[in-house]
Amino acid sequence: MIDILLCCSIAIYIVMIGCFIVGFWKQPTIKQQEHINPVVDFSVIIPFRNEASNLPALLESITQIQYPTTKVSYWFIDDDSEDDSSEIIERFQQEHPEINISVLKNKRVSSSPKKDAIRTAIRQIKSNWIITTDADCILPTNWLQLFNQEIFLKRPRMIAAPVSYKNTASFFSYFQLLDFLSLQGTTIGSFGLKAPFMCNGANLAYQKEAFLEVQGFAGNDTIASGDDVFLLEKFIKKWPNRIHYLKSRAVVIYTFPVATFSELISQRMRWASKSAKYSLARGKLVGAVVMLMNILICLLPLLLLFTSVSWQLIVLILVLKFLVDSLLLAQTFRFTGQKIRFLYFIISAFLYPFFTVFVFLSSLFTSYTWKNRAFKM
Repeated sequence: MIDILLCCSIAIYIVMIGCFIVGFWKQPTIKQQEHINPVVDFSVIIPFRNEASNLPALLESITQIQYPTTKVSYWFIDDDSEDDSSEIIERFQQEHPEINISVLKNKRVSSSPKKDAIRTAIRQIKSNWIITTDADCILPTNWLQLFNQEIFLKRPRMIAAPVSYKNTASFFSYFQLLDFLSLQGTTIGSFGLKAPFMCNGANLAYQKEAFLEVQGFAGNDTIASGDDVFLLEKFIKKWPNRIHYLKSRAVVIYTFPVATFSELISQRMRWASKSAKYSLARGKLVGAVVMLMNILICLLPLLLLFTSVSWQLIVLILVLKFLVDSLLLAQTFRFTGQKIRFLYFIISAFLYPFFTVFVFLSSLFTSYTWKNRAFKM
């Protein structure tokens, strides 16, 4: 009986990940068309809190963006920073008066600082197209040109786009990269299947009028994270055929892995806090299958010791899971241009189920801290 359950579990997992692999392949890669003129006015919203160490790289990347400065504005929302983040931005404003930058104080009205920051900016913004990103990111040169092209050609309501990590030489940072790119691969695959349920708020564009029409973050502002996924769900319900994914290496935004294990746990708990509130059944189903599979992997040694399950079946399950996960990750690595480190890859594959289950169990019993603030799950 246990053998049958194990075989059914790995079969369901393989079919699900296999669908994402097919979806990733089906999602078209977008190339820039030089003849399309910049016609869209963009407002880029960047919430920040204590980001003095990261802001110089972000600001430098802004100077490299190839898009008319008269057609883009940058809205920095100060979420009660305790360092000199605001001063760094103000000095940059003085040095680059040609770049339209506004700095606002966050107006807190909910349990989610980032959602409040986005709403604070939207109240002031005049242009119809908004892009959200983070203060610890580096923006690509042709970023806005590709978004402009997608809007001009396809008239979407929302556009999701890729995010990856920089500085991944150490094993700890590479482990985070693998975890992160597995989410990116799943996101792209789900869009290719025309069944999206995930996106990343560090590279997300949508119409202001559409945001207001679905009442923004109303209904989920008691959850600290989810400024991206919950908004995506609302857009999908309202305009299922007008949510696009911009699959292009030219628009990949790069951010950085965290420095310590405690930060990593807090970050992943913050991400996990929104999963229980998904309204789309497909998002809940994928999350449940992945978590149950990881729990099963963690239990395999006990099954080998205390049941009649053969070691051959356990090895087969581990090999099959590794292969199907590797295929999805290989596509994502190739797309983002990241280097595959085989030793780190294999070690991470062994550790990942235990890490995921640890984060899951931690989220059931403890709160987490992010940006020197405590949040309840």
